[in-house]
Amino acid sequence: MLQTRRMLLTAILLLTAMYTAMAQMPKLERIEPAFWWTGMQEPMVQLIVHGDKIAAREVSLSYPGVTLQEVHKVENPNYLFVDINIAAAANPGTIPIVFRQKGQKDIVYQYELRKRENSSKAQGVNSSDLVYLIMPDRFANGDKSNDVIKGMQETSLNRDSMYKRHGGDIQGIIDHLGYLQDMGVTALWMTPLVTNDQPSASYHGYAATENYRIDPRFGSNEMYRRLADSLHKRGMKLIQDLVHNHIGSQHWTMKDLPMSNWVHQWPAFTRSNFRAAPLMDPYSAAADRKLMTDGWFDVHMPDMDQSNPYVRRYFTQSHLWWIEYAGVDAFRLDTYPYNDADFMAEWGKAIKAAYPGFTFFGEVWVRSGPEQVFFSQGNTVNRGFDSQLPGTTDFQSLWAIAAALNEKPGWDDGVVKLYSTLVQDYQYQDPMRNVVFLDNHDLSRFYSVVNGNKNKYKAALAWLLSTRGIPQLYYGAEIGMKNFSNPDGLVREDFKGGWAGDTLNKFTAAGRNAEENELHDYISKLANYRKNNPVLQTGKLMQFIPQDNVYTYFRYNAEKTVMIVMNPNEKEMAMLTARFTERTTGFSKARDVISGNSVPLADSLRIPAESTLVMELER
Repeated sequence: MLQTRRMLLTAILLLTAMYTAMAQMPKLERIEPAFWWTGMQEPMVQLIVHGDKIAAREVSLSYPGVTLQEVHKVENPNYLFVDINIAAAANPGTIPIVFRQKGQKDIVYQYELRKRENSSKAQGVNSSDLVYLIMPDRFANGDKSNDVIKGMQETSLNRDSMYKRHGGDIQGIIDHLGYLQDMGVTALWMTPLVTNDQPSASYHGYAATENYRIDPRFGSNEMYRRLADSLHKRGMKLIQDLVHNHIGSQHWTMKDLPMSNWVHQWPAFTRSNFRAAPLMDPYSAAADRKLMTDGWFDVHMPDMDQSNPYVRRYFTQSHLWWIEYAGVDAFRLDTYPYNDADFMAEWGKAIKAAYPGFTFFGEVWVRSGPEQVFFSQGNTVNRGFDSQLPGTTDFQSLWAIAAALNEKPGWDDGVVKLYSTLVQDYQYQDPMRNVVFLDNHDLSRFYSVVNGNKNKYKAALAWLLSTRGIPQLYYGAEIGMKNFSNPDGLVREDFKGGWAGDTLNKFTAAGRNAEENELHDYISKLANYRKNNPVLQTGKLMQFIPQDNVYTYFRYNAEKTVMIVMNPNEKEMAMLTARFTERTTGFSKARDVISGNSVPLADSLRIPAESTLVMELER
């Protein structure tokens, strides 16, 4: 009996010693990226390693074809930045990375090296596409189990609040891909899905707290891959929304800064001036330029110091990781002008080198054509270097279409602004890469911009789907969702029918009222015509100077010619056709692609008030 007690006591002492030793061991919090692939274009990967006083340890690894290139120690001893080189001949497998310190037990991390998958990815988005923008939290709730996640800072769920989470998720989007495909949509852009573990208003996704993880309230990394696969099986594409400029105040690196210049530091909170003009102004003050690029976007959105090489690589690698892991086809780049220009050019080169077919476009929210062109690639306005940005969000054409439908006509006012905006296209390397739109998650819905005038709204939609560039619809545009962005939550309402228990289901014709069905059918017919007719995707464009506040332009190729006429006037207009002979010679009829009716291409055409006619010319 005594011997048994002694043995038991010995066992307890051994276990106590073991647990004590384990408690004293430095904890390896994380390594990012958590895994990589063989055969990538860039052989060097920089791992960010975080753990209690991890910098006190020496790093080693032994794996055929993989070498430890350099270990960087920074201000914070809880970080190491480890460069490894993966040769082209390296095979997939597990790399034991050893963190060793004299007198301490080794920490061994099994780093996974994966084989690349030959799945669809990096296809790029171009003018043959129709992009549909979704705010995931407000579109559809396909999985109630992830509505509230214990342990996250925001656990409220309230569909009656414009600031709280509503429960929309990735599964809800997957459930409605058929609806989008039938409407003619070919590419899906969602506001960011990465984790935003912020205390409040985290639903929008623009204050990331993780770079490599989907927010669990939207789903999982694997669910995101499933979305990409589902899109690709339907011949559709996935656009990921990226934020280079800032992160969330609760980002894991903000809780333990790797170094003081990880983000821009100011003596007191300093907000950006939100003015891009000083970046191109030849007479600007350095202080104004610095405030634009280095000021914080908001109190909960720290501004990244992109002059820091560790920041640069951390962001670039995470973006390459998402393309390879999930099969992303294109990127939309948030708040593009606020970034360091040289970093974005460097980033653009890296993305293009790794995935030559990949494309991206930047949010360039500015008020003039020259400002917008300034950020586009090609150094076409003598900026001094190539930004590497293929396309921009075309705010200039947005301002122009609003003016065309709302302003009184004049020499420089009204519909002529659409004409004048396209005149400036000579400055772009390729204006077809710009994204044209009527509204988005930050702007007033266009149906409200035209004061709920259904005819004007349809006129704008016809322009959107027939002008040059890549058209983008905002969710709910097809059913005429309304509201002004004051505050922005008012334009981020739920899509009715996306939640179990909704009394109306706008995803179905039965759930829509007559006006909603009219708009839905109008968009679907025109979008599918565009989808099936390359002339509206890649055809050349010829425009004529507006007369009597009527704007006429043509899209044409070797196979077809389409004539588009916009009449924003409050009365029907008789338009003489003689001056369009460059494009109409040889044609005898014009067929309205919406109604299917044909009219003789006579000396004059009658254009209904407040309308845009899209007519395919026939011989």
